[in-house]
Amino acid sequence: MPKKDAATERQLVAKIAAHESWAQTPNRSARTAPARAALDQKFLDAAGGDPVRAAHLREAHFARLALKSAQARRKARELTATAEAAESELAQTGGLDGAA
Repeated sequence: MPKKDAATERQLVAKIAAHESWAQTPNRSARTAPARAALDQKFLDAAGGDPVRAAHLREAHFARLALKSAQARRKARELTATAEAAESELAQTGGLDGAA
């Protein structure tokens, strides 16, 4: 089995296991509470214990994530448009054996 196929199968097995695990979790909030508390503590520690500064650090963190997400989506749109234009040009010149 090629490496790519094995990786895809591992991903699918992991996805199935994750969904089954969450399906067996009666209280999802309780399950994720330790992680949420740890993240809150991370911002509080970085702010030297000041909850107002911690809130601003948290907002900056999530704004930074939103910016990266928007940049990635824009880049994906641009690359898709470039690829579609190249495929269209190849199809018009017969470079794809007439298949588009």
